[in-house]
Amino acid sequence: MADSMVTKQAIANGFKDLMHEKRFDKITISDITSRCHLNRQTFYYHFRDKYDLLTWIYHEEAICFLSKDMTFDNWSDRIYKMLQVMKKNDYFYINAFKSSGSEEFESYVHHAIKEMFLNLIDSMSVIHGLSEEDREFIANFYTFGVIGSITGWVTEGMRVSPEALTTRFENLVMGTQRVSVQRWATEHRRRKQQKK
Repeated sequence: MADSMVTKQAIANGFKDLMHEKRFDKITISDITSRCHLNRQTFYYHFRDKYDLLTWIYHEEAICFLSKDMTFDNWSDRIYKMLQVMKKNDYFYINAFKSSGSEEFESYVHHAIKEMFLNLIDSMSVIHGLSEEDREFIANFYTFGVIGSITGWVTEGMRVSPEALTTRFENLVMGTQRVSVQRWATEHRRRKQQKK
């Protein structure tokens, strides 16, 4: 591991330790550097601020499962792995989300999940002729549903297991998306025929 990555990981570990003791909003850069036995200059060499550090941890620990080669065939496995990591570090994610740290997570996850839903919509033969606007609407609907469910799961204390939450996603997404896209396509064709 390169020296820069070792230092970043040390800073992240110190920050995560502090999250056991303090709310995210109350942790300062001085707290982090003291915990890691580093100076402020070293921190700022690697991160702009604690939000940048938070985003780095999100990406390195959890979002990485969604950002590489996620497909329709493996999406639920990738989400399950992400949820497992989050559950393993529950104190960190609960603390961060209850403060002001969920926005960074949501914005990162949004892109990956939306791409997966767009690919799923494109793979369904019944939706040929679906407008780009409708395609975006359907993908956004499911993306916000998944992200909202994950955010709720964290802020409510992660009481449901990662396995159970993933199964709920699979059942809901696979069951309702196929039906809704088919209905959408049927309605789209009906309206198109009425205009003729």
